[in-house]
Amino acid sequence: MEELVNLYKPDVIWSDGDWDKTDVYWKSKEFLAWLYNDSPIKDQIVVNDRWGKGVTGKHGGFLTYSDHYDPGHIVERKWENCMTLDKMAWGYRRDMKASDVCTVHELITQLIRTISCNGNLLLNVGPDKYGRIDPIFVERLTEFGKFINFYEEAIFETKPWIHQNDSALIW
Repeated sequence: MEELVNLYKPDVIWSDGDWDKTDVYWKSKEFLAWLYNDSPIKDQIVVNDRWGKGVTGKHGGFLTYSDHYDPGHIVERKWENCMTLDKMAWGYRRDMKASDVCTVHELITQLIRTISCNGNLLLNVGPDKYGRIDPIFVERLTEFGKFINFYEEAIFETKPWIHQNDSALIW
């Protein structure tokens, strides 16, 4: 990891090591200490929180907690809802059915729920072995993009807000 940081100076490091091994195994604390204190990108790097089994939500500039995370209330720290267009897999599937793919309505609902609770939406699309995107993904992303373009003022650079007498739950 240090070699990647030194050679390529990334803006974001998105770790995905929380499902199998501990942060001790990955030497996460040592790496993050170096990253934030001594690396050439220490002043601008952003990292997520998946640095080992059992430490999700502790380290990182933004939280992911789990795939499809949807707290239903405003979270003070920045967080990310990581989801995929194919409801069944993160990678390409030749046997995928249209019913396995999120509808535009489902995408819009997740976007609204996410940004209204102070989060970002990370939307995954699995290309085939040639790097091509399935036509149904293109169609859904195009329609989703039209919604985002039309309502961009209400989506980008906004902050969650509740009325004085609102409950803690958004939904």
